[in-house]
Amino acid sequence: MKENVLIIAVQKKDNDDTRFHYSMEEIKSLTETAKGQVKEVITQKRDQPHPATYLGSGKIAEINELIEDEDIQLIVANDELSASQMRNLQNQTGRSIIDRSQLILDIFANRATTSEGKLQVELAQYQYLLPRLHGQGLALSRLGGGIGTRGPGETKLESDRRHINRRINEIKRKLTTVVNQRKQYRKRRRLNHIFKITIVGYTNAGKSTLFNRLTQSDSFEEDQLFATLDPMSRKLKLPSGLMPIITDTVGFMQDLPTELIAAFRSTLEEVTEADLIYHVVDASHPDHDQQQATVVNLLKELEADHIPMLTIYNKMDRVDYEFVPLLKPALKVSALEADDRSQILHETEKLIKKIWTRYERQVRADQGKLLQQYKQQSIIINEEFIEAEETYRIEGYLPDNHPLMRS
Repeated sequence: MKENVLIIAVQKKDNDDTRFHYSMEEIKSLTETAKGQVKEVITQKRDQPHPATYLGSGKIAEINELIEDEDIQLIVANDELSASQMRNLQNQTGRSIIDRSQLILDIFANRATTSEGKLQVELAQYQYLLPRLHGQGLALSRLGGGIGTRGPGETKLESDRRHINRRINEIKRKLTTVVNQRKQYRKRRRLNHIFKITIVGYTNAGKSTLFNRLTQSDSFEEDQLFATLDPMSRKLKLPSGLMPIITDTVGFMQDLPTELIAAFRSTLEEVTEADLIYHVVDASHPDHDQQQATVVNLLKELEADHIPMLTIYNKMDRVDYEFVPLLKPALKVSALEADDRSQILHETEKLIKKIWTRYERQVRADQGKLLQQYKQQSIIINEEFIEAEETYRIEGYLPDNHPLMRS
């Protein structure tokens, strides 16, 4: 059963109409993703949100009329609210109020499937709720749950801060174990000299579709926000035979709750360990410039902006004008087209060759294991068997620090 939702938003002076429009479309999509039905939207232009009630008194009177007319069960604010704003709005409307951050956290709580993902979301929810407990009374006592109450929101958290702090410490301990396991896994990959590609992008850009088609995998993909939450890694076969590991990651978004970024730090570290980043952009989205800028800024925050990046402008089958890529190097593709995916693989090899160093080697015919290593861990561009010497002459590319460069 979908909840009837009223969305409220303040358009600040420095927020132009176009940007505000896309922000509103996004909050509607988020609400629908959380299984809410948007019945009405109320917006107000102000220099800054009202410090006590977010919106002015006239708009609150308008809200109260709509609550009766549309049977509104939940109000969602497009900005992050303070505890006092939330409390005052709840008192004046008699309805539960959640903000953008809570809405995103709720979607994540609903989507997490692995124990790590669930712990990370729970940690983010507790850290978000802790300073706001005083304003959460009505939201936390909603009968039958609903949007914004998944995860720890279903308990009377406001009654026991000590309980929350204990749980936060417990989750952090559990996540430390997972982080250490992930570090060991990354260390093994480094020791095995496996090339790592990480897919990043704004939510719903088509990352999982691309990941699945490139790896013949079946991770969850759907035309909705945050379809992928838990990172997934698979082997990818390049034209030369090189088999890097490719990882699909959670989608980025403007104004992601800081608690969520902090909680997912260990997952996002997958990005910082990459040798190459695929930045997937939905070229058909009217606001793709801002979306790609959001991703680039988040990569800077993660200190991953020095890693070589291939920008993949996806969904070109939906673009009906001359599209000019803003970021370079770039490809214009549709992840659903086999030829386009082949183009991605060939371009990937070209980029790897620029990062790596060219070598030439002679390998004896009886050194089959060594020859296999070259084939699996390097890009071979030429191989010939010299019968008179019973050796293979190979040319290719390897990383500077690879043991085979010293053999």
